[in-house]
Amino acid sequence: MESSVLVYDVGGSHVSAAVCSLDSYKLGPVISAPHPIDITSDAFVNLLHSVGGQAMSGFNQILGASMAFPGPFDYSAGISQMTHKIPFLFGVNLRQALAERFEWNPVQVFFLNDATAYLLGELGSGSARGMNRAIVITLGTGIGSAFSVDGQVIMEGRGVPPRGEIWNLPYEDGIIEDVLSTGAIQKAYALRTGQKRKVIDIAAAVENDPTAAQVFREFGHHLGRSLRQTLALFSPDVVVFGGGISRAADLFLPAAEYELRDLNLSLRVSALHDRAPLVGAGFAWPKRTSILQKRG
Repeated sequence: MESSVLVYDVGGSHVSAAVCSLDSYKLGPVISAPHPIDITSDAFVNLLHSVGGQAMSGFNQILGASMAFPGPFDYSAGISQMTHKIPFLFGVNLRQALAERFEWNPVQVFFLNDATAYLLGELGSGSARGMNRAIVITLGTGIGSAFSVDGQVIMEGRGVPPRGEIWNLPYEDGIIEDVLSTGAIQKAYALRTGQKRKVIDIAAAVENDPTAAQVFREFGHHLGRSLRQTLALFSPDVVVFGGGISRAADLFLPAAEYELRDLNLSLRVSALHDRAPLVGAGFAWPKRTSILQKRG
C-alpha cells in the first residue's frame, strides 16, 4: 500500500495541509484556514490538528507530519523563536503538542523552514528544476529564502548568509524585510495616500492608480538592489519568487530585472505557487535527518 505523509504550510496569516504520496509526490485535497493574529497558542495547535485531520480524511498509512514553518524557528526541537510574526507561538513546543493531538510519537512530527520547503518543491517539479545553483525567495507577510547547489539545499558556503536567511540582513536604514513584505507595500501606499489597503487591492488598482503603480515599481527596485547586495557572490543561475506577492510579479519584476541587468541570472515566478511548500515538505520527509543536520 502506498505510504503518505501529512504536509503543512504555515504562514503569517494562514495554514494549509494536504496528504502527500511518498511514491509520486502528488497531493490530496488541500485544506486551508486563516488564523487571526490574536489567536492563543492552544487554539492554534487545535487549528493545525483540525486542518490536518480534514486533509487526512479517507487516507491510510500516514507516517507522520512534515511541516513548513517560517523562521526564526528551532526546527530540530520544534520550538518557535519568532517574535515579529506569529508571536503567540514563541517558546511553544509544537512537536510535543501536535504529537499529543494526533496520538503520535513526537519523532513523527518534522519541521523545516518554509522557504527550504518551497525550494525543494520547485527543484523537484517547478521553476528551478534542472538548475545547478538556485535560490527561492518567498514574498509575503515576511521574506523567506533558501539556497541550493546541484539539487541540494545548503545553509552555508560562498555567498550563503547564515542559515540561508536574508530577511534580517542590513539594508539602507534597517533590514531587508522592512522593504520587502506585505506590510512594506501597505505602508508605502498609506504614506502617499493616507489609505491602508490590502496588497491585493493595491495591485488591482495599478491600471488606474499611478500611486499604486509607483509603490510596486519601488518595491521592485528595492528587491533588485537587495538581491544584488546579498546574492551576487553566490552567483545563482535562477532566482524563483513565491509567496502571495509573487502573484503580482508583472508589476515589480521589470524594476528588479533592471537593477540586476548586468548579472547572468534568470528571475522566475514559481510554477507551483501555494503547492510548492507542500510538495517540498513531502520531498523532505525521506531525507529529514540530513536536512536537520545541514541546518545545524
